[in-house]
Amino acid sequence: MPSRPVMSRWVEQLQSRGRYTFTRAQVEAETARSFVAVQTALRRLKEQGRIVSPRRGFYVVVPPEYRASGSPPASWFIDELMRYLGQPYYVALLSAAAFHGAAHQQPMVFQVMTDKPTREMKAGKLAIQFSMSSYVEQMPVIEKQTETGTMRVATPETTAFDLVRYQVGAGHLSNAATVLLELSESIDPQALVRIAPLVRLPDVQRLGFLLDKVGKGDIAEPLATWLKTRRPRPIPLRPGESANIQIDKRWHLLPNEKLEVDL
Repeated sequence: MPSRPVMSRWVEQLQSRGRYTFTRAQVEAETARSFVAVQTALRRLKEQGRIVSPRRGFYVVVPPEYRASGSPPASWFIDELMRYLGQPYYVALLSAAAFHGAAHQQPMVFQVMTDKPTREMKAGKLAIQFSMSSYVEQMPVIEKQTETGTMRVATPETTAFDLVRYQVGAGHLSNAATVLLELSESIDPQALVRIAPLVRLPDVQRLGFLLDKVGKGDIAEPLATWLKTRRPRPIPLRPGESANIQIDKRWHLLPNEKLEVDL
């Protein structure tokens, strides 16, 4: 019988088939090597920079051109990683905005929306950060082709609402406004209205206000019409102190923060 292939050969064969991810259980099943032998071999490959493990038991092959950064782009493996975790997801916030051409403010991390608290993961120099939404499976997404398959990316409209809902992940309000200005070229005003029932009313108010402030009030017009039927209560633009501030009547919003849009 031919000898079992060593782990490095197994990884090379995987890569030759266009696959860049695998699990420890898969290795054990396909090589029939013991748990200890597999662990030792995987540790050696990690030390050599040939593989990286963003989550225990899940591995990503690192091609030579990505050895310096320690990992290929997250788009190469995020779909398989989330499937391994058994969690619904979509690429979100600034990462999604960049895929839609709003790349003025490039995120330092890869941002993902999922349905439960998930700690940040590291793959070489790459950080993957997670936000949580109970509507992750209802919000509109698109399937985007990647170098290794596909991944779920928030639509421009889903991204717009997320930017005001998750202000820290968006780099706070001024940065969110800057990104919205670029993203607005891809936003369908009617699609915003279709999504509005899925999000909190304050998110609708804040998004509409920001679109007005960056000169895209025409895009926000159908949203303003929809909002009139919901009897919104006045809210601050930024959660916190909002005394002695004149209300924006169109959005029932108290603009308690000065926006600095980077045009």
